[in-house]
Amino acid sequence: MSEITTLAELRELLGEPHPRTVAKDRATLHPRDRQWIATSPFVVLATSDDDGNCDASPKGDPAGFVQVLDDRTIAIPERPGNRRADGYVNILANPHVGVIFLIPGRNETLRINGRARLVRDAPYFDDMVVKGHRPVLAVEVAIDQIFHHCAKAFMRSSLWQPDGWPHDELPGQARLTKEVQPNVTETLEQLEQHYSPETYQKLLYEIR
Repeated sequence: MSEITTLAELRELLGEPHPRTVAKDRATLHPRDRQWIATSPFVVLATSDDDGNCDASPKGDPAGFVQVLDDRTIAIPERPGNRRADGYVNILANPHVGVIFLIPGRNETLRINGRARLVRDAPYFDDMVVKGHRPVLAVEVAIDQIFHHCAKAFMRSSLWQPDGWPHDELPGQARLTKEVQPNVTETLEQLEQHYSPETYQKLLYEIR
């Protein structure tokens, strides 16, 4: 095994980025960025604590669920989940975050890096209501860096190509939970009921 330990070694291997790639960083939202955010129904929020322990959490809602507050600030609503709050605990210790915006069928992504804070209420929460439910909190991100990422990773993975999707190669969530979490006491049948689409559909916006 040959490990890379210096920036010089890394650059010798990868080479230098194209000037256009270096220059694409911005600190304010372009109207096209706003359009992208308004079209995106799914983001990944990356955080880390003071010790560098990382978390990447998916967030999804109807397209446009992330609010643009101004040219330098966005807000991501939180919906009821498993209450682990790993990313939010990280933000309390270290505000630096990364956000990737995905649009189904598009191979490019929009990336935002910035500094986050947790907000328990604000007037714009009224604009985040889905099916009568206001968010329980929001993550405000002050933008430091924004840019569009190229399509290569999605093209290599054929992510949006149904012909390449696995079919029944992995067990469902209930069986996975039973197999990988030995401390789970529920039966497989109970877990299948818990993880059923019907049950989840009822709990998408309910606080429990």
